[in-house]
Amino acid sequence: MPKLSKPPDPRDPEYQNLERRVNLTLHLAVYAACCMTVWFAESITYSHWDWAGWSALLWGLGVLGHGLWVWQKNRLNPTP
Repeated sequence: MPKLSKPPDPRDPEYQNLERRVNLTLHLAVYAACCMTVWFAESITYSHWDWAGWSALLWGLGVLGHGLWVWQKNRLNPTP
């Protein structure tokens, strides 16, 4: 476990970059879990849900937008 060199400060750019990356990772994990659950349920019930593909696509675009936003913010405020 790494040791902190200073107490966490939410106004610190390094802390903000880490918080954004953690939030993106959580967003991606929830997206993947939900998509897999829907597709698994769809496959074991032998049904076809039209909304499943569209919701995965739209949510995936949201995750992509979130990732681009995090990348752009981290590029503007690089950590040393």
